Amino acid sequence: MSEGPTRTKPRPSAEERRRAILDAAIVVFARQGYHPTRVSDIADEAGVAYGLVYHYFSSKEAVMNELFTERWSLLLDAGEQVKAADRTAREKLGEIAGFIIDSYRHNPELMKVIIIEVTRAANSFGRTHLPEIRRAYDQVAAIVAEAQRSGELRSDIDPDFVGRSFYGAIEQLLSAWVFELVPATDEEFDAAGAMVVELICGGLDPRDA
Repeated sequence: MSEGPTRTKPRPSAEERRRAILDAAIVVFARQGYHPTRVSDIADEAGVAYGLVYHYFSSKEAVMNELFTERWSLLLDAGEQVKAADRTAREKLGEIAGFIIDSYRHNPELMKVIIIEVTRAANSFGRTHLPEIRRAYDQVAAIVAEAQRSGELRSDIDPDFVGRSFYGAIEQLLSAWVFELVPATDEEFDAAGAMVVELICGGLDPRDA
C-alpha cells in the first residue's frame, strides 16, 4: 500500500523571514551587546544566509533602529489613547507605567536592548531617536498639565520636569531588572508601577493652605 505524496513544508513568507531576523537580533544583541555583534551573528541565530539579512536591512544599525521604532511606536500609541481617556492623572500614569512594565515582563530581552543600547546611548542611538523619546515625555507632561489646570495636581511644578522624572524613575526600575539588582518577579512587576505613580503623584498632590 503506497503512501500519499509527501507534503513539503511551505516556504516562509518574506514577512516571516524578516521577523525571524529581527527576533534573532534581539537574542544576539541582548546576549553579547550591539557593538560586538556582526551581521553574520544575526544570520546564524536566525538560521538564514548572511546575504538575506542585507536583503531586508541595509546594516546592523538599521536592524537596531527597527527594533526600537517598532516597540516605541506601540508605547506612543498607547500613550495617546491613555491621554485622551476620561480618567484621573493617577490612573493615566498608572496605565502608562503598566504598559512599559508589562513590555519588560513579556519581552525582557528586547527591553534590555532598548535600555542599554538606545535610551542610555546618548551619543548614538539615543540622539538619533531623541524626537520619539521626547514625545513620550511630552505625553506625561500633557497629562500632568491638564490635571494641574483642573486642580487635581498642584500647579507649581513644571509638567516637563514631571515627564522627565516619570520616565527617569521607569528607566531605573527597568535597569534594576536588567542588571538583576532586584528580583524580576510578578509581585515586583505589579508593585513597581504603583510605586512610581505614588512617587510622582504623591509629590504633586495639592497642599493644604
